[in-house]
Amino acid sequence: MTVSSERPLPAADPLMQGFWDHARSGRLSVQECIACGSLHFPASPVCPECLSDRQRWTAVSGIGRVESWVEFHHAYWPGLASELPYRVCLVKLREGPLLISNPAGAVEIGDEVEAVFEPITAAISLPKFRRAGRR
Repeated sequence: MTVSSERPLPAADPLMQGFWDHARSGRLSVQECIACGSLHFPASPVCPECLSDRQRWTAVSGIGRVESWVEFHHAYWPGLASELPYRVCLVKLREGPLLISNPAGAVEIGDEVEAVFEPITAAISLPKFRRAGRR
């Protein structure tokens, strides 16, 4: 993770490049194993189900359900101090994988949510989740 003077940003990582390419285009993606079809996140050099190294990034619905959330009152990175307090949520995607992100607006455990993307830099758009059906 690279920490800028404003906020921490994900470090450039070849394993995650497909994820960031999809996100920049407004699509949420997870790794798919070509050998067994397993969908998983975070990225791994091999499939956690069958250990194949034949994987690709595939777009998913971006729809999920809030499993849990926490509200931070301490800035562990100085660049987040102005956003205190802020929430981090755990979302189980319809397709199965879990993602940790920030909510875009108020969400509660059990809410159906959809991915939205916040452009941060030319290369990074962060997925966040809002209640499904809100525009």
